[in-house]
Amino acid sequence: MTTSSASERHERLMALPPFLRGGFRPFFLSGAVWAVVVVVLWVCALSGAVALPTRFDPLAWHRHEMLFGYLGAVICGFILTAIPNWTGRLPISGSPLAGLWGLWLIARLAVLFSGTTGAILAFFLDVGFFVVLGLVAAREVIAAKNRNLPIVVMILLFALANAIDHGEALGCIDWGGLGWRLGLGLVLMMIGLIGGRIIPSFTRNWLAKQGRTAGLPGQPSRFDLASLGVMALALLGWAAFPDAQATAVLLLAAGALHAARLARWSGLRTARDPLVFILHVSYAWLPIGLLLLGASAFWPAIPVSSAVHALAAGAMGSMTLSVMTRATLGHTGRPLHADGWTVAIYALVTVGAFLRVTAPWLPTDYMRAIEIAGTAWAGAFLLFALAYGPKLLGARPDGRP
Repeated sequence: MTTSSASERHERLMALPPFLRGGFRPFFLSGAVWAVVVVVLWVCALSGAVALPTRFDPLAWHRHEMLFGYLGAVICGFILTAIPNWTGRLPISGSPLAGLWGLWLIARLAVLFSGTTGAILAFFLDVGFFVVLGLVAAREVIAAKNRNLPIVVMILLFALANAIDHGEALGCIDWGGLGWRLGLGLVLMMIGLIGGRIIPSFTRNWLAKQGRTAGLPGQPSRFDLASLGVMALALLGWAAFPDAQATAVLLLAAGALHAARLARWSGLRTARDPLVFILHVSYAWLPIGLLLLGASAFWPAIPVSSAVHALAAGAMGSMTLSVMTRATLGHTGRPLHADGWTVAIYALVTVGAFLRVTAPWLPTDYMRAIEIAGTAWAGAFLLFALAYGPKLLGARPDGRP
């Protein structure tokens, strides 16, 4: 890039509001706020305090919006931020970014108020958001001849899972929950694929800076590929045949392999740096959830809901917050340091996930345990919005775009 074109690019970006200079800004903040809204409305609906104005039943809406609403925003923010690093191309910003963010927001409202505005409108807006995101990502990746095309395929499959979930929730099809299980499975594969890149890399870099060069995590190997392959088979089996014993065996095998994979990354050695250590804690929920899900087929005392929440509230929730905090600090020109608010975010999401997973076995009222768990988990996202919102809304302190 010439000096003049670089200068023009700088001026164009500086002319934009900071909120629209990078995809992580609107989508991380909005995703966190929406996570709080969804949990609060779900707890109120569960207690009978409110009646949700949606065509979805309350549980289906809660599940859909946690997966395709809040998580959809985080995925979009991550993808739009990662693509320039992957491809060397300019980031999506300004009006195109505002349009994509507006489509996500309108889709959320359309699904929530689909009892009034109609299910068809909600379907096209909601599914359309992921189709547009997938096409935008495909254009960037293909133009740069980048290796991350599988991530694009996952986004488009996520759109398909979203469409199936709409059809099931509205009674158009009856595929036994295939839509949300397929969607969750795709998210877990993203965690396994992307987490397997960034966690050992960040760990290796941090340990090297501490002068601890012995026993550093290695590069991805055939063992990592095998672990991902078994998990893909297990999650595909769970999506299509959740009650099959063969699926349960695959889930147990996948859980064991990913526990071994995590152990190879030297996570305990990073306990002094919360920004790195939380990545290991977040990933630990993945094998825990897989093992619980597989074991639930053989031991009825293990509820499927606990296993699913280990994967959703645990792996999904804590991994998104760990990535959102680190990416926000790095891309807004702040030091990669976890202050007290950040540590509190990590503690709340971990405690909330733990209480939700263990709620059936706690010596307290089940509904009270769920309410406490939901309060802690949503509190983590509320604290993120309060502590990181000013960073996402404001300009970088170093003046860069």
